[in-house]
Amino acid sequence: MPEAKTSQCHQPLPKHASISLSRKHSELPEPREAHWLIVKDDNGTRKIPLGGDVYSIGRDQDSNIRLFSMFVSREHATLVRRQREDGNYTYQIVDGNLKGQISANGISINGRKCRTYELKNEDEVLFGAGVRAKYYLVKREDRKTGSLDPFDFDITLIDPSMIEESENA
Repeated sequence: MPEAKTSQCHQPLPKHASISLSRKHSELPEPREAHWLIVKDDNGTRKIPLGGDVYSIGRDQDSNIRLFSMFVSREHATLVRRQREDGNYTYQIVDGNLKGQISANGISINGRKCRTYELKNEDEVLFGAGVRAKYYLVKREDRKTGSLDPFDFDITLIDPSMIEESENA
């Protein structure tokens, strides 16, 4: 029987005091990592580079990351940047806003309903029917080109019939 995965969906909610807004972007060293959110909603697909401290996500026209669908709340979720010990950072997603008001339908991360979650590379967030986002954490040392765009990489296509022939030989 396979082992059950440990859920990270019950992390404590971030507190306003733990969010550092004092450092300016110009003071930050050149990033070794890039954070991207690829959003798919009723308006199509958008690549959103992340670097700020806090992002509001929702249907409201004042949201930092606006979702176009009637199936999401006006203040559906919040992304909070969290400093890591290695000097880099990560993003934590919180259902609703930072005042504690949750969204009507919640958020699911990789198929699991969560109130808050520290995002990992390629995590998928479901906000509502047909509205989702995929998070990418791209490390500079993993990139051959030095680009931190998750879509700047070579793809080698392999014909499946080539694999079958070589396995039978």
